[in-house]
Amino acid sequence: MKSVITCLRIAAACAALIFATAGHAAPIRVALYDDAGAAGQGVPKVAEILGDPAHFQVTIFKAADVTAALEKADVVFFTGGSGSKQGNAIGEAGRAEVQRFVRAGGGYVGICAGAYLACSKFSWGLGLLDAQTVSNKWRRGVGNVQMEFTPAGEKVVGLPAETREVKYANGPIIKPAGRDDLPPYEPVAFFRTELAKNDTPVGVMVNSPAMVQSTFGKGRVFISSPHPEQTPGLEKTIEHAARWTAGRTSP
Repeated sequence: MKSVITCLRIAAACAALIFATAGHAAPIRVALYDDAGAAGQGVPKVAEILGDPAHFQVTIFKAADVTAALEKADVVFFTGGSGSKQGNAIGEAGRAEVQRFVRAGGGYVGICAGAYLACSKFSWGLGLLDAQTVSNKWRRGVGNVQMEFTPAGEKVVGLPAETREVKYANGPIIKPAGRDDLPPYEPVAFFRTELAKNDTPVGVMVNSPAMVQSTFGKGRVFISSPHPEQTPGLEKTIEHAARWTAGRTSP
């Protein structure tokens, strides 16, 4: 029996060596939140986009399992729905676990509600970014708007610095929060048009950040106010964001 186990261990080691020398990196381990506050097509779309098992290993987790999920992850995703419900669902202990995970070198990707969740100055937020919303009136509307990627953003999202149409659904409009303990965020894309329904402030969305990147401790943070995962032609943004926050480059 011992000889059989020894042979299996040798075979596994040889396989790992062959895999490594062939230039193949291990799949990026993605923890994808799907519980209270996660709504719409965000979770299934992200799971579909990151569905290649050669490059990504996606694990969907519930609020109660956040600690266990992060122990086996390189990147955590929070998608659209309600940021406050997501933050309250994982609770104070869960929020502390996400902070610890990113501070230690993990990646964070937040889309719409998940972008709100990453911001500062919310009692239920994670405070991963030196960012706050410009107004508490968030029901700006749902529809397509124009967004322009920055030259710096090209390296993150893998798309040229040009204007593209993107689905928007009440995502956060942000500005710096003035925190001295966090670095300033870097815009990856800017809104060039806006929606301003339901008595929301007019003019504040145009030329404000649509996507930003930053760091939190040793980890990387990427948020998107609009929904590239639900916009034809922009789906690759999600894959590139996962790679960038995980500290990987595109294959």
